[in-house]
Amino acid sequence: MERFNARVQAALFDPDQLAPELSPEETTPPGKFPEYFVSDTVPLAPEGWALRVGGLVARPSVLTLEALQRMPRTDLRIRHHCVEGWSAVASWHGVRLSELARHVGADTRAGYVELRSFDAGYHSSWDRPSAFHPQTILAYGMNGQPLTPGHGAPLRLYSGVKLGYKMVKYLTEVNFLPEPTGGYWEDRGYEWFAGV
Repeated sequence: MERFNARVQAALFDPDQLAPELSPEETTPPGKFPEYFVSDTVPLAPEGWALRVGGLVARPSVLTLEALQRMPRTDLRIRHHCVEGWSAVASWHGVRLSELARHVGADTRAGYVELRSFDAGYHSSWDRPSAFHPQTILAYGMNGQPLTPGHGAPLRLYSGVKLGYKMVKYLTEVNFLPEPTGGYWEDRGYEWFAGV
């Protein structure tokens, strides 16, 4: 059934449809945007943190936060939807995942993107059209400030096209792959596609 659901959602997904950009007045007040992690305590970036990028790419890379910040920046203010039923609004800034793919020369045979974190093995995988959507970014800032540890510092995935559990925080790896690799919640029965 899950594969059927994923195929239907993928068929209905419009890569050109944008989530509505919201006004600053709609931003969720500071401290009211829930924090979530699976570790017992807030995960902190290991010393010397860098993002490893691999899989079907021409140029496997290890990128510092500074290197990511030199790439073209995208800003979003869109609604975050949680599978638990709540939503919140924040502004996010970072680099499009599609720009990272261009930077490393992701192969067109890589139909999926795997994202891994230092939060107790948390991971997810995305279909290429959703991952390359213009509102899917590797965010290093929230509400005009650097990400805080509670919201995934130093780098997290953010997008207007998926439910919150697909947005991996505390990123350590991005891999461009020919097959999906499941995910932390997906392997526990949550929907794999999880579109909004």
